[in-house]
Amino acid sequence: MRKHLFEIIVALMLFAITTVFMLCNFFFFNNRADITVAIVIFALLSLGGIVFHTAKHMVSKELEAKERLKRLADSINAAVIVWDADFRYKYINFEFTRMYGYNEEDINSGDDILHKVLPEDAFMPSLQAIINNRDEEFRVTAKNGNSVATVWNTSIMEIIEKRDSKLYLLMSIGYDLSELLSTKQELEESEKKYALSMELSEIGILLLTPGEDTFYISEQLRNMVSFPEGPIGIKEIGDSVHHKSLPEFEKITAYVKGFRRTDIGKIQSSKIQCKSLDGSYKWFEFRYRLITSPLTDKFGLGGSVIDITRDIEKDIRIEKMAYIDETTGLFNRNRFMQIGRDAFEYTRDSNVDYWIIIADIDNFHIVNDTTGYENGNKLLQRMASIVTSQVVNGGYVARIGGDNFALLVQDNGNDNLPVSIINTIQTELREIKSETFKAQTITCSAGYCKMSDSAIDFSKVLDQAEFSLSLSDGSRESVIRYDNKVHERVLRDAETEKEIAEAIANNEFVLFYQPKISLTDGTLMGMEALIRWIKPDGRLVPPVQFIPIAEKSMNITQISNFVLNEACRQNKEWQDKGLQPLTVSVNLTSVDFYQTDVISNIKTVLETTGLDPEYLDIELTESLALKDIDNAVSQMEEIRNLGVKLSMDDFGTGYSSLSYIQVLPISLLKLDRSFIMYLEKDEMSKEIVSAVIRIAKCKRIETIAEGVENVEQAAILRGSGCDYVQGYLFGKPMPADKFEEFIRTHNAALAEQMVTDSAEHTAAV
Repeated sequence: MRKHLFEIIVALMLFAITTVFMLCNFFFFNNRADITVAIVIFALLSLGGIVFHTAKHMVSKELEAKERLKRLADSINAAVIVWDADFRYKYINFEFTRMYGYNEEDINSGDDILHKVLPEDAFMPSLQAIINNRDEEFRVTAKNGNSVATVWNTSIMEIIEKRDSKLYLLMSIGYDLSELLSTKQELEESEKKYALSMELSEIGILLLTPGEDTFYISEQLRNMVSFPEGPIGIKEIGDSVHHKSLPEFEKITAYVKGFRRTDIGKIQSSKIQCKSLDGSYKWFEFRYRLITSPLTDKFGLGGSVIDITRDIEKDIRIEKMAYIDETTGLFNRNRFMQIGRDAFEYTRDSNVDYWIIIADIDNFHIVNDTTGYENGNKLLQRMASIVTSQVVNGGYVARIGGDNFALLVQDNGNDNLPVSIINTIQTELREIKSETFKAQTITCSAGYCKMSDSAIDFSKVLDQAEFSLSLSDGSRESVIRYDNKVHERVLRDAETEKEIAEAIANNEFVLFYQPKISLTDGTLMGMEALIRWIKPDGRLVPPVQFIPIAEKSMNITQISNFVLNEACRQNKEWQDKGLQPLTVSVNLTSVDFYQTDVISNIKTVLETTGLDPEYLDIELTESLALKDIDNAVSQMEEIRNLGVKLSMDDFGTGYSSLSYIQVLPISLLKLDRSFIMYLEKDEMSKEIVSAVIRIAKCKRIETIAEGVENVEQAAILRGSGCDYVQGYLFGKPMPADKFEEFIRTHNAALAEQMVTDSAEHTAAV
């Protein structure tokens, strides 16, 4: 540019010098015409030089513009074509050739190639129309025939003034969209798959865009919940919520209204019941979290909604099976324990206390036996209705087993509250009048305790209430409150029960034997096997301290099996040693007699030990035998058929009639020590003993008196016709080795002398 300017200046200077020179000649020379011609010639030459240099300059400017655009095109990382409006000039960069395969020679070979690489807009007569069509997508046909998606942008880069026109140099830049379109297609496919998966999985989207106050509802969500069309606010959402779920919905509302930056990233979850499209209410889980706008720093909310109705209904069914009593519809024991534990913890942190009441229908098994189980269930349902009516002011009711109902009632400061509730229940039960129960009076008994009464947890509280119910003497409509003394006894019994189990495992039980003497000749006719517990420290625990506890814990079965086996084994061993054959007596409890296969057990023991059945005597208590007279007689007959003797122990301590003696297949009747201990002083005792002995003889049943401790008692019994005696006068219970020695050294003559002495004493009296 500077070079062309310099040339024009030089031409102008030459023109000026020539003009001055001619003017000087004009003034100093006479031939002015020649001078004038010369001036004109020189002036024309000067002007021609100026014009030449000007034209040369314009051509140079066009070339420079093209060179500049070439350099610019080569620096762009995209396809570029530089061209003039008439397509007389065309230039392409390397990227153009790489993308489409055409080189500069191809481009300049004709317009056909241009139509393959440029959109039709590029050939419009109006330049303004060409540059207005920006970002136009066009499929370029490459040299190899491939179609390349391209977006073209065309701009006028240079305008060069010519003598009679203007030269427009344009630059078109093309970007390859193939990868972008492929990504777009993949995205569209992904979006379709996402939409399909959302539809198939029934997941809805709920979105509150940052800065807005209405929610976006996805199509899937609209197919799940009954929402109005278009964006909706929090109130419209609330209109679809079930009234029972409103408290939970209020939590979401509060969260929406009270966004905090500390909530960002935390996922929240709520389970809400909403109206579905079919008009029914279904359960939905909304999982959401806080979102923010990076531009406005405003908060929004986004989350997914899924239908969990089936899961909730399944949970309800599972909970019903796990926690609801099927017959009454009340809570069962498992659920009552959960509620009770929560209440127990609450009492520790507050001044609130509770009563626990256990009510049980008296003789419910008789109702089942006489009216049938279906009517028994109806009575349970009626009982459930009655007890439920007593906790209308707060509390819980459960059927915790069989005919046992538990009530948890808040204490109001009145210690008579439980009794008042129980009395109301008893009154309503007595008033049940129906054809089914018209022959029966329905009553119930109850035990109760206060939760704060020294229990360490709720399970102990429930144990206390249940134990207080078990303390009933069997009378109808008993009401018993638990106290701490009973609690201490329970703890002692529990500890003893544990020790009994350990003693069985450690073989701490042994048998002692007490002799039975004939009052006729003083001979040893048998012995009674008595269980003893000798602890490792040598301390002896009397049976009265552990037998009742063992009977409750079912450890008695193992103890009885030990007694039966050991007594038979020891007796057979003594016989094998050549000692006189003796009958050994073994006591059976009601647990052994009624709840085990006693016949099979006795038979197995006799076969195992080899003892002849005639040397085994089974002793049954009066109360045991009369508990179920028909069953007892049947069992006793089977025992007799084995060849085993049967005795009735502790006769006279129960409430039975003497008439039962002829029904029971016994061979020996044992008079209880309570009649013997005052025999020599109490005329009534003498009369009772004498009468029983006479009746027994009429039935051909032998008699034996236990607890005989002096000669006077023995003399009276002999005079009354008693056959045998047992007591400290003749020998205390002894371990096996001592009793073996007793057998060997027993002096029949001495025993006979004692009998003679007792006879003389009787005569003297």
